[in-house]
Amino acid sequence: MTRILRNEKLCGHTTFRIGGPAQKLAEPQSLEELCALAGSGEITFVLGGGANILVSDSGVDGTVLRLGPEFGQVEFAPAQNGLVRVKAGAATRLTWLAGWAMRQGLEGLEFGFGIPGSLGGALIMNAGTNIGQMQDVTEAVTLVTREGREERIGAREAGFGYRTSSFPQGAIIAGAELLLRPGEKSSIQAAMRGGYMKRKASQPLDRPSAGSVYKNPPGDFAGRIIEACGMKGERIGDAMVSPMHANFIVNMGAATAGQVYSLMRLVEKRALERLGARLEREIKLVGRFDE
Repeated sequence: MTRILRNEKLCGHTTFRIGGPAQKLAEPQSLEELCALAGSGEITFVLGGGANILVSDSGVDGTVLRLGPEFGQVEFAPAQNGLVRVKAGAATRLTWLAGWAMRQGLEGLEFGFGIPGSLGGALIMNAGTNIGQMQDVTEAVTLVTREGREERIGAREAGFGYRTSSFPQGAIIAGAELLLRPGEKSSIQAAMRGGYMKRKASQPLDRPSAGSVYKNPPGDFAGRIIEACGMKGERIGDAMVSPMHANFIVNMGAATAGQVYSLMRLVEKRALERLGARLEREIKLVGRFDE
């Protein structure tokens, strides 16, 4: 049965540790329940692992959907051309899935180790690093339409791009089929560890954040632009542009969504005024924000 929580504070469900209450938080435990909820038309936002989002201090009206444990199941079977097909629910944590694949001796998901959030969110954002991204390993995606119908679409239909996708509007990702290659556990583990240590040395992983705030412009880096504007260490309340990596805004303890949003707007204003650069947000705003 679908679990219902009322006035649930979302700060406990986001990697930023920021966010007001959801008027209603619904957790379907099966695909049938998910289809029924989707078809009801009452869902206002789908919450995955809580990364790449900034939830407003006033919270979210209506019903926020979060997939239950049933959507964290993983199984695998042989596919063609020596590949292995992995079926995973959308609620599966990407870092956990990458570690699981390594333990099975399957390579291809090394890039996902250390990336926060769920598989569903990773698909929507086409999450990745310089060694790979979701579109590289995705064969098909199972989703539920806004009318409550289950559909399976191929990776080409997902419209993957740089940190984006074009799934049907209002659709909810329920799971995916990934194609991975058999490999040596030791080399897979070494690649995962190397990628993670590199991020740890250059990104503020010890502070709550939502990940990269802005997409990298073609041929450039958002962090370089922000640093060139003298914004490293800039602070509004407990929201701060990371001194380690300028494309991260970190929560120093008690940051509010309003403080983060004000700092984002200041960064964007400085980048435009000083360098003529228009930064494109990677973080999604959820709820009401004052302009």
